[in-house]
Amino acid sequence: MQIYSFLARKENISLKKTPFFAFCHLKTLNFALFIRCDMIKDGSDFACRLLAWYHENGRILPWRGTRDPYVVWISEIILQQTRVSLGHDYFLRFVERFPDVGTLAAASEDEVLKCWQGLGYYSRARNLHAAARQVVERGGFPDTYPDIRKMKGVGDYTAAAIASFAFGLPYAVVDGNVYRVLSRFFGVEEPIDTGRGRKYFAALAQELLPETGLVAGYNQALMDFGAMQCVPKGADCGVCPLSDGCVAFRDGRVRDFPVKSRSLAVKERYLHYIYIKVGGETALFRREGNDIWKGLYEPWLMETEEACPPERLWDLEGMPVSLCRKEAVRTLLCEGVRHQLTHRTLVCDLQVVELPEKPADLGRKAVWVRAGELAGFAFPRLVAKWLERFSLT
Repeated sequence: MQIYSFLARKENISLKKTPFFAFCHLKTLNFALFIRCDMIKDGSDFACRLLAWYHENGRILPWRGTRDPYVVWISEIILQQTRVSLGHDYFLRFVERFPDVGTLAAASEDEVLKCWQGLGYYSRARNLHAAARQVVERGGFPDTYPDIRKMKGVGDYTAAAIASFAFGLPYAVVDGNVYRVLSRFFGVEEPIDTGRGRKYFAALAQELLPETGLVAGYNQALMDFGAMQCVPKGADCGVCPLSDGCVAFRDGRVRDFPVKSRSLAVKERYLHYIYIKVGGETALFRREGNDIWKGLYEPWLMETEEACPPERLWDLEGMPVSLCRKEAVRTLLCEGVRHQLTHRTLVCDLQVVELPEKPADLGRKAVWVRAGELAGFAFPRLVAKWLERFSLT
């Protein structure tokens, strides 16, 4: 297959296809491609058909159509483990608040986490902040794959995305969508959750890359195709432009791909929150360590190894004496609330305890704030919902 590209400033070029040629206009990149497909079912035709599909169906997203590495980087980090529908508005708010890498680097971690609140996987925000400071310290954004890969929180996929989208470098992106499309089309039985499998798919994806000038559009096409057409469940294979060469479709095994060697068990954790109020102030605690929600704020917390009714908490070892005194006014707001994380189910309850004076035996350093100041703190999404639902702000 030979691929020729030329600049075309036309806005309404429709797809035309013969047994040997495909012509399409990539609206998001503002140039046209003249593609000769000599073989119908080889890897080159795979790229040709994807680009043609992308012309007709590609998503219009605010981070596309730019080669600004900062914008590309922010969008890719936000979209890790996040649906595009949710990430879209977060992206707009984030780049409005932090329009360039210097502004992000100069911000405090609390400011960054507050802007990130509700997106989850908060290590992404902390790594983003640290990497911004790396970029400022080195004097500019890295423009080679090895240097991009050295940025805090940037893995193989993100480095490839930045390298190809911002700099046009020939690196294939491999995410969940890409695993699904490639494994189904080529009938790859190699598990995607093993080191060997990841290397296999990385090599396959790299081998399928078209000419350098087409890499960005091809990578975006492949990801959109997995997100919109070759979806995990209920894929409409009858209208798929790749179906006549797809091994999984031919063999009636679309649901069998991609292959995984194991499934992670979902564990339950039992969290008991106590919202401590003294006068017009409440106690907040910053989460530390390497557990979930690091750097975010929450009410006082006791975690138990198994389910425990809220009324029995007061008898457990580790419960501060100050919270058990007779003058303490306790109110149960909710119990048994299930909050789903990727591989954990949190079973939570929330109580309010009103005390006459600030206790000194809480076991963690408290930050005492007035209700009107709560909006300035970053909370886990569950806690933020509670604050709003029970009018605690």
